[in-house]
Amino acid sequence: MTDPAKVRRHAERIRELVASVVRSQIKDPRLGMITITDARITADLRDATVFYTVLGDAAAQASTAAALESAKGMLRSTVGKALGLRHSPTLTFVLDDVQDQVKHIDDLLAAARQSDAEVQRLAAQAKYAGEAQPYRLDEDEDAEGDQDDDEGTPSATDRR
Repeated sequence: MTDPAKVRRHAERIRELVASVVRSQIKDPRLGMITITDARITADLRDATVFYTVLGDAAAQASTAAALESAKGMLRSTVGKALGLRHSPTLTFVLDDVQDQVKHIDDLLAAARQSDAEVQRLAAQAKYAGEAQPYRLDEDEDAEGDQDDDEGTPSATDRR
């Protein structure tokens, strides 16, 4: 079984190596403004997934994905030599859509804030359907209890 710390070190090294090679050695014109955000490697050190982001629209993302796919062999050999492993890990490139998810979550939070503000506005204008205090208080019960004893129930002297 592989040490998890070793796996993390290899994943970080793969991220650094791929970023360096993409920046300095790949001269493909299809390659856009790319940032390597993360790399993960399986516990057996055979498969690595490299996450990246691209500045631009869908066309720029598609052309960058094609450029990375065509340079995959060179990147794999560079990573294999640098890591000194028995088997060079296969590289899989995945577009990291964290920014889209962040924007979606921000939109949801803004909608929730707007909804909460609307509820607060409606609550401020609301009026009670009945009395403001629908429950009896203890003082009221004591006062009513004294009156009931005098009026409703006969005393011991009245019964005779």
